Amino acid sequence: MKKLFLLGVFLIINGSAKELPKGFTYLKEQIPTVELDMRYYESNNFIGKPIDGYLSPRAILSIKATMLLKRVQEELKGFGLGLKIFDAYRPQKAVDHFVRWGRNLAEIHMKAFYYPTVEKKNLFKEGYIAKHSGHSRGSTVDLSIIDLVTKEELDMGSFFDFFGRESWVGYEKITTQQRANRMLLHTVMIKHGFKSYSQEWWHFTLEREPFKRYFDFDVE
Repeated sequence: MKKLFLLGVFLIINGSAKELPKGFTYLKEQIPTVELDMRYYESNNFIGKPIDGYLSPRAILSIKATMLLKRVQEELKGFGLGLKIFDAYRPQKAVDHFVRWGRNLAEIHMKAFYYPTVEKKNLFKEGYIAKHSGHSRGSTVDLSIIDLVTKEELDMGSFFDFFGRESWVGYEKITTQQRANRMLLHTVMIKHGFKSYSQEWWHFTLEREPFKRYFDFDVE
């Protein structure tokens, strides 16, 4: 009985109902000041419904990537800024959900908001959806920068998961301030060991990933 009680306390304190695979951690446990906006747990995403494998609005990442992300947060804090996370580790079942959705050309009710200038049939060809994602290896993260006081995101010229040229890192038809905000994010992330993806300003992968395999455990 005592062991069960102690276990229950552990679960409450850590908010963890399941032990993570070795080498992974919850971002909030290591970086308490990071903000989470886990879009795939909810319906505020390009599909318009919760995504398979997201059973909790939590962010999981490899320990190695998390420790470097912690350095990013600490550096930004000196300017009154911090990180907001949209997605981190992504189960393969979630990627499979994206693929099924992408092949259903009739399901376009989120098109006007998330991909107004891209034909759904071209989402695979243009690199917005793939059968495998670096997220499933556990060291890729989607994020932006916020003001630590107001919690408002810095204006990056487009929003997270917008499929179009406006989200490309090198897109030029944005304001000077938007370009500066993107440059700040990329500079600090690259400085601390991450690399960017040319078509998504929010997408970064650890240069030296600890895992090469794709995982499929749930986010819970």
